Amino acid sequence: MRILVTGGSGFIGSHLVDFVLERTNHDIVVLDNFSTGTKTNLPNSDRLEVVDGDVCDDAVVSKQVGRADTVYHLAAAVGVQKIVDSPLDSLRTNLRGTELVLEAAVEDETQVFIASSSEVYGKSEAVPFAESDDRVLGPTESLRWSYASAKAVDEALALAYNRKHDLPVVVGRYFNIVGPRQTGQYGMVIPTFVEQALTGEPLTVYGDGTQTRSFTHVRDAVRVTYQLLHSLEAYGSVFNIGSPHPTSINDLAERIIELTDSDSEIEHIPYEVAFDENFEEPQQREPDVTKLEETLGWHPETELDRILEDVIAERRSRLETEEVV
Repeated sequence: MRILVTGGSGFIGSHLVDFVLERTNHDIVVLDNFSTGTKTNLPNSDRLEVVDGDVCDDAVVSKQVGRADTVYHLAAAVGVQKIVDSPLDSLRTNLRGTELVLEAAVEDETQVFIASSSEVYGKSEAVPFAESDDRVLGPTESLRWSYASAKAVDEALALAYNRKHDLPVVVGRYFNIVGPRQTGQYGMVIPTFVEQALTGEPLTVYGDGTQTRSFTHVRDAVRVTYQLLHSLEAYGSVFNIGSPHPTSINDLAERIIELTDSDSEIEHIPYEVAFDENFEEPQQREPDVTKLEETLGWHPETELDRILEDVIAERRSRLETEEVV
């Protein structure tokens, strides 16, 4: 069997590649333009082929999907900062890329996993979020909601292809997946806080810090991502993938300072200073994972402290290596 992972050199994608190589005998093709991922995230394996290409290139996508038995479509423009800074590029990647993958998959009825995001829930306050809940978004003038809109369209496309063409497709809504290899470059909170704590800088908390988020270890996420395409019951459905145990950003910052034994302070920065006056941030993000538990019997196994310890250990090792060099 040949598995195609778009965006396979990225954070989640590279961990999925590791999982497949370690747990199966399948061959893997990674399609990536390395705009946010890096080849150093990928292992050396004679079962791994790396294709340097754009997921918005029709010919490239058609060829690679045509060679695959299963596709995990993870290529996307992610991170609030990146979305705000480059909205047109982000929309193009997230919309056109998904459409091309689905179009190519119809030819051979190829199994497809579409990566979505908890962003689709917007600023709804009806926590915990269930897959069938209404979405609540801010105005289009606030570019921070463009990602949520694009991912919702991705989901709609996937479900439409399933209903019209009986395409075996599954959508997974990721809730703050974290772990080693994640970068804070595009606004990811845990790697940002960890690096600030290890270097003695203030931990920059946007807003008042009372907003809550649920964090899931990447190894738990890739395990269920792989399993979803092996469950016929999952086809044509959307699943929350995340931890049902939220924590406030203030508490997260304090815990990272404690685990790193850092002297860093916590600095609160208003959203309008960090982004712009139209920026909005949801107060709560907590998934209802009942549907996933009933379908696969899955629940996240890794607690927050272990997640933080893994990220801290990796980042501390990298900083030490950089100092030696």
